[in-house]
Amino acid sequence: GEQGAAIHIVLVDANSGQVVTSGPESCAKLDVFVLEGDFNNEDDENWGEEEFESHIVKEREGKRPLLSGDLQVILKEGVGTLGEISFTDNSSWIRSRKFRLGLKVASGFGEGMRIREAKSEAFTVKDHRGELYKKHYPPALHDEVWRLEKIGKDGSFHKRLNKAGIYNVEDFLRLVIRDSQRLRNILGSGMSNKMWDILVEHAKTCVLSGKLYVYYPEDARNVGVVFNHIYELSGLIANDQYYSADSLSESQK
Repeated sequence: GEQGAAIHIVLVDANSGQVVTSGPESCAKLDVFVLEGDFNNEDDENWGEEEFESHIVKEREGKRPLLSGDLQVILKEGVGTLGEISFTDNSSWIRSRKFRLGLKVASGFGEGMRIREAKSEAFTVKDHRGELYKKHYPPALHDEVWRLEKIGKDGSFHKRLNKAGIYNVEDFLRLVIRDSQRLRNILGSGMSNKMWDILVEHAKTCVLSGKLYVYYPEDARNVGVVFNHIYELSGLIANDQYYSADSLSESQK
């Protein structure tokens, strides 16, 4: 369930609203299915068995069964808990782009009485590949450079940057500050101005560490220039006073 919570199934008497805690149906065996996400969108609880079964989703051709794991639940005094199950495919290929979980009484149980099937809320299933290629918001200094927008993993921009020794967001930002034209040349003409702006804007949302560098000219230790982690001008130390970059005039910079 949501954030790893257990999913419970409860058998309820439709007339009284009470949990059915006794009788053969209170210890029924249930089968778990995948349903289309748009099944019973109207929240009409009176669907029939045939309607339920017509919305069961089977695996795509040539794929493994859509669900694996504990695909049965046994009720005890009318209550059961869904076991460990996992999806072997994402939900992007069906009409609603969402799945539901459904449960119905296993054949041979509850003969002669109607026990209505159960359904979960609709949800999206993504595959791990989507996670592996995800961009980070904000990116971290030591994230690989393809975590930035417009740089596809193992794509031409990624390869060009790596070839030039730019492997992570920190490397990228340092070159943006020191020599952005060289960086543009590395990326080549395939990167438009708009793509470049989006890329740099995303990179600059990176949270920098508090590390600072101070540069003192050899002949004057009383004046030092302060740079941040990515070599951006942070300020000036003069006569034991610190002046932030914002407080300096253009000529002082």
